[in-house]
Amino acid sequence: MTTSTRGPVRPDGTPIDKEAVRRKYLEERDKRLRADGNDQYLRLTGELAGYLADPYTSRVEREPKTDHVTVAFIGGGFAGLVTGARLKEAGIADVRIVEKGGDFGGTWYWNRYPGAQCDTASLIYMPLLEETGHMPTEKYAHAPEILEHCQRIGKHFGLYDDALFHTEVEDVEWDPEGSRWVVRTDRGDVFTATFLAMGTGPLHVPKLPGIPGIPSFRGHSFHTSRWDYAYTGGDPSGAPLENLADKRVALIGTGATSVQAVPHLAGACAELYVFQRTPSSVDVRANAPLDPEWFASIATPGWQRRWLENFTATQTGAGDGEDLVMDGWTDLARRMRERVLSLPPEQQTLAGMQAAMEDADFEKMEEIRARVDAVVADPATAEGLKAWYRQLCKRPCFHDEYLDAYNRPGTHLVHTDGKGVERITENGLVADGREYEVDCIIYASGFEVGTEYTRRAGYDVTGKDGVTLSERWADGMRTLHGTHVHGFPNLFVVQPTQGANLISNVPHNLTESGRTIAAIVRHVLDTGSCEVEVTAEAEQAWVELLLTHPGRGVIGSPDCTPGYYNNEGQDAGLRAKLNVGYPAGAAAYFTYLDGWRSSGEFEGLTFR
Repeated sequence: MTTSTRGPVRPDGTPIDKEAVRRKYLEERDKRLRADGNDQYLRLTGELAGYLADPYTSRVEREPKTDHVTVAFIGGGFAGLVTGARLKEAGIADVRIVEKGGDFGGTWYWNRYPGAQCDTASLIYMPLLEETGHMPTEKYAHAPEILEHCQRIGKHFGLYDDALFHTEVEDVEWDPEGSRWVVRTDRGDVFTATFLAMGTGPLHVPKLPGIPGIPSFRGHSFHTSRWDYAYTGGDPSGAPLENLADKRVALIGTGATSVQAVPHLAGACAELYVFQRTPSSVDVRANAPLDPEWFASIATPGWQRRWLENFTATQTGAGDGEDLVMDGWTDLARRMRERVLSLPPEQQTLAGMQAAMEDADFEKMEEIRARVDAVVADPATAEGLKAWYRQLCKRPCFHDEYLDAYNRPGTHLVHTDGKGVERITENGLVADGREYEVDCIIYASGFEVGTEYTRRAGYDVTGKDGVTLSERWADGMRTLHGTHVHGFPNLFVVQPTQGANLISNVPHNLTESGRTIAAIVRHVLDTGSCEVEVTAEAEQAWVELLLTHPGRGVIGSPDCTPGYYNNEGQDAGLRAKLNVGYPAGAAAYFTYLDGWRSSGEFEGLTFR
């Protein structure tokens, strides 16, 4: 490790020209800036709605629900599962989870593409491991195991009993006379709930790139979140995609999904064309099975919470140097911490620390780019696969087979240098003026992230005095802790923003929210109250605290190449300033929230 008294160096020891790298970063960003921002993507409606069909589970007909439950939770992913589990632990028997998929899992219900696995270590990513007694099989579990764990949670805590699957909420309205929520769905349900919680998450509404001609393609096509194994052959567990042996396949996108899927497609297709606007940074994953004896040695009471707290502290720079997880996320954090700690006293200023962290980032990204040259045989392909931005500008990727897949003779990188695919034709795709004829187009174009919450949820919420959540948040999210909204009694929003905002391990955010919600619901019921609501003053004070945040640093920076981390490079104004977390950082927030919750006073909330 170099010291901060000299500049950053490449893996071969030669100095890095920081100004040249900064210029390169900005040049690559500018190639990709688009005035249409999030509007460049297509919603899957009308003639594109077929891409949303569930290929995994058949819909089961049922009678509409017209009953009452204590808690209704919208969303059956990790947010619903961990909150439901904590509510059950608190003695709340009737918890109803409403989920548009055919089972629990959320993004892990939909994402069954070949090679899918978590990019954060299983021991901290998969929630409620200690409570369910499960040991992950690998450091980074694959999708089938994560989906199975979601089902395990549902069974362990009895969450299947009242769950409604293949059901989408269409309208939610507060009933002031009954102090309850009225929930209406696309299955004809009209039921009520004393409490309503929402955890719809950012990774469940697929989007397509706004490429002209998508409906005109006469071959086969699908989105990676609706993988068509009937066409490709194989299965989510990794069986070979035998039906592609004579197929020419185009894959659009090179984000985290493609990084995981490309090695499987490369070994199966007659010809694979990977169309890329912006390369991902792909670091070493070094996945390996977990040793049961080692796991038994660390799995003492409270182990998972200790690991969660250690990762958060290490990854956000608040740790003491101990790193239990030792992964790609914490590697950069450790490098930055070491550089900052090695600064001489006169350089221990904000500017000095920022410069030290930038030097650590420069070295890390040079290592990642050097790895491309070391693995990929063709120099032109290697150059196209190099990521020219700081590591946290986009979601970092980790994989040990992705780069090597481009050494296969039938795998071709179509690097569009930021431009993307020009159009889709009846027979294929056009990029840089050349038509590529293919049999199948696979869209690895991700999910809606930067759109409004109510648009992604698919419904609006009407609170007191007929005010809707979309109206309340017209200028940006306004909450206490990212959970409580004034004017919406007995409502809880489960997501990271305006709380810890820890995006490197989202389940940690959800786990702590679940604990808090269960404690509040228990308090309401035990005290004989009917309603709980954040006061306008407490909400405003929290918003004002959030506005003191210095910004999200590299994550969300306008200097980054466009992506969902920085609202596709567009200035979101006040919305962006409110799209932050606790100013003191994620580790400090979790400590604060634990004290706030444990006191039993729930400062800022009013009970009546």
